Amino acid sequence: MSGLDSVQYPSSNLQGSYGWTDTLKGVYYGPGSLATALPKLLQTLGGTKALVVTGRSLHDKTDVVKKVENVLKQHNAYGGTFYEIGQHSPVSGIHNGLKAFKDASADIIVSVGGGSPIDASKAILYFYQQEKGGDYLRQIAIPTTLSAAEYTVGAGYTNEEGKKVAVSSPQLAPAGIILDAELTLATPDRLWLSTGMRAVDHAVENLYRPLVPPPIKYLCFAALADLFEYLPKSKASPQDINVRQKLQIASWMSLWPLKLEKYSALGLSHALGHKLGATYSIPHGITSCLTLGPTVALKAQVASQEDKEWLSKALFYLREQNTGSLEGDVLKLSGLINGLVKELGLESNLEEYKVPRTDVPKIAELAVGSKDDPTFPGVVKLLEGLYPN
Repeated sequence: MSGLDSVQYPSSNLQGSYGWTDTLKGVYYGPGSLATALPKLLQTLGGTKALVVTGRSLHDKTDVVKKVENVLKQHNAYGGTFYEIGQHSPVSGIHNGLKAFKDASADIIVSVGGGSPIDASKAILYFYQQEKGGDYLRQIAIPTTLSAAEYTVGAGYTNEEGKKVAVSSPQLAPAGIILDAELTLATPDRLWLSTGMRAVDHAVENLYRPLVPPPIKYLCFAALADLFEYLPKSKASPQDINVRQKLQIASWMSLWPLKLEKYSALGLSHALGHKLGATYSIPHGITSCLTLGPTVALKAQVASQEDKEWLSKALFYLREQNTGSLEGDVLKLSGLINGLVKELGLESNLEEYKVPRTDVPKIAELAVGSKDDPTFPGVVKLLEGLYPN
């Protein structure tokens, strides 16, 4: 068992509990849904003045933010736009966003973009609550990628030392989510497809994540089926709105909102991604392309019998034949993941991102928690395999 897994809690028991996040009041989906969904959510949440939080590229190079601003203006709820959120949500941008939120006298945030502005908005609301006290104010998330940050209660951001840190509270989960595929058309193909692989990462790692109830795992099987089908179709036909909408829904299924009684991390691929992403400026979608297939291959050696069974079942939903052994099935799933990365044109290696080979033991230790963890040698070997021969 890896140190990332809980000894006390197997990935799925025949007893447990399931709860929806207390915060989430509605998910609206469909092409063109922005115009009707945003006013409904503002009314439901009692938001009177919204600060739009986004990134510079989306603000400067597309009309997506303008569309959101126009809906807010039509309902006299526009309080300004803050667009200094960079990749991995640097804390300097969060502090500036907090100042903008207060200067606007806003009472709600509308985040637009990928995981960085959505997580940064959570952090802004976290620091605002720490300063002002009382209940957390709310966020409406309008994602334009498939990274699924809108379904979680935590916010990862990069501190002054370049390290990924996090804040978490059930009340930080976005209170409203709008999945409007029309707003994703301007998302660069590489970002769109790589965050789709991030959704694949969510769906796979939820199969061995502790405390996830069985019905959620079956949603993950459905997510995998759709992601494997529609990501290549989206690459072939980037303007197909229906395919993009199906991918947004698949991303939702890959990380279905949960109210867990105890925190449980997703898994090794995500842990490696968190250590690689901020430190070496690798987008999280790309870290999933790098680490997920090899992580699943390692699971064929080190996972529990139950976790291997869940991974093996994924083959049925991908319309693939079983191999005759659990270990063989898990290795086959690893190969299918690597094949999808290649099909989407997302192959890369750590050398391309200037990750020194000498850093490998440190990255592995940070990901598993200790050099004494029994999986540590396997994780070192996994990372070494991410360099060209």
